[in-house]
Amino acid sequence: MNGKPLPGATSEECAASVMDTIPLMMRFIRADMRACSAACLSIPQLRSLAFLNRNPSASLSDLAEHLGVTCATASATTERLVQRNLVQRIDDPQERRRVLLNLTEDGKHHLKQSQDQTRAHIAELFTGFTEEQISHIEQGLALLKNVFEQTELKPPQH
Repeated sequence: MNGKPLPGATSEECAASVMDTIPLMMRFIRADMRACSAACLSIPQLRSLAFLNRNPSASLSDLAEHLGVTCATASATTERLVQRNLVQRIDDPQERRRVLLNLTEDGKHHLKQSQDQTRAHIAELFTGFTEEQISHIEQGLALLKNVFEQTELKPPQH
């Protein structure tokens, strides 16, 4: 993997492979994380914890946008997390009507535990792969991460 496409592969074929593969990976990760905390948290709650871990002091509307739900739905999800001491709400000192959301230490711990278990299960899937195969996967993922990080910086153009 030297950054060149496989012989004959086009960017369109690569895009099709990405669209076929990433949803499979996300379904596995979600199912595994759900299994790890089945009695504890729903997928939207886990996604909320992960989002707040990446975006400390996010607003309720930021969280709602990330989850693809209304502010009322995000508020209900957040309320359950606050009641379980996984998330704390803080009034924004600059904007009276705005509430900032942060993970508590328990929230960080619970998220890390769930992520660690899923990471271990993914690592198990790679046992039997050669060092070279794992290196190829790492290189491909690094390229994908770089490409999609760029889309975070600017809105998609249609």
